[in-house]
Amino acid sequence: MTESSGVSTESGDDVVSSDAASSASGGLDSSVATTVAEFPAPSLEPSAGTSPILPGRETQRAALIDSIPQTDDDDDTPLAAQLAVDARRRIDLHGRKFPRPEQTRILTVANQKGGVGKTTTTVNLAAGLAQAGLNVLVIDNDPQGNASTALGIEHRAGTQSIYEVLVEGAPLSSAVQACPDVPGLWAVPATIDLSGAEIELVSLVSRETRLRRALDRYLEERIENGEERIDYVLVDCPPSLGLLTVNAFVVGREVLIPIQCEYYALEGLSQLLKTIELIRAHLNPELTVSTILLTMYDGRTNLAQQVAEEVRTHFPEQTLRTTVPRSVRISEAPSHGQTVMTYDPSSTGALAYLEAAREVADRHAQRADLRERA
Repeated sequence: MTESSGVSTESGDDVVSSDAASSASGGLDSSVATTVAEFPAPSLEPSAGTSPILPGRETQRAALIDSIPQTDDDDDTPLAAQLAVDARRRIDLHGRKFPRPEQTRILTVANQKGGVGKTTTTVNLAAGLAQAGLNVLVIDNDPQGNASTALGIEHRAGTQSIYEVLVEGAPLSSAVQACPDVPGLWAVPATIDLSGAEIELVSLVSRETRLRRALDRYLEERIENGEERIDYVLVDCPPSLGLLTVNAFVVGREVLIPIQCEYYALEGLSQLLKTIELIRAHLNPELTVSTILLTMYDGRTNLAQQVAEEVRTHFPEQTLRTTVPRSVRISEAPSHGQTVMTYDPSSTGALAYLEAAREVADRHAQRADLRERA
């Protein structure tokens, strides 16, 4: 898969059309618009008529991808290159079902540095995985409650939330809400009460493992009640390394680290890795850093390219090929109570997150196959 150049095709409130952009850049001809029309933006509705991908359909898909003109770094503009990447992604991802893991994967999305895209990554990866036919649960463990806002679920004061689960010992099932826009996606909201939980947890017994025990019990209850198994659990963390984050590290089996493509993000990464090692040594030996996602990537700047190269050099196995560009649509979506996957599924940001979700699922499936053969 070709890596995104990090140039958003979005401008202000409008998404630049492929026809208009081709005319302006001279990099893509009108065949792109025709090709993309064959594969419309991915739908979140199961009734949209998407059928299983058949061999003949795969042949058609490959032919359409090949028909998109190749861009030349010297002759074409960054916009033309990004339009070509988006067109290929839309065709390649439309209607695909991602592989189900053999057991529930629990990923903690963490980075103690603020503003790197933790919440945005959590909700959009969750929506992308659910869109591809998987059952996903998001746990909003951040007092700001931004993940709850983006998923469109109730999180006003008094709503049953993760606070009642952590502090009062309420069952997790009492706080789970279905996301109204995405079938197969559920969430546990965070309310303003969670801002005081750090202090209240200090005096409680087994304060570091309360979330893990609640989640394990909830997953067991679903199976006992004959409900479908949850395939992915994503836990959104606050930008700190307090007890809320420690609970998230103990409940998780994997850590997903979003890294903003700027220098300060590299400085914070070393401290985060030291914290993860402490958690592994004392509280959760299963915890591993499985995934690193580069966010807010702008391929036009040397700094972003250097940071990406540095991260890939030190973490070649964990770093996803897909990068998430800076995007107006990604920033706008939460103000409408949506993820970018439902707000503008054809945008550069939505396609990047859907591609990242596919990579997360496919990499795990490939590793599972290798373990079986070994």
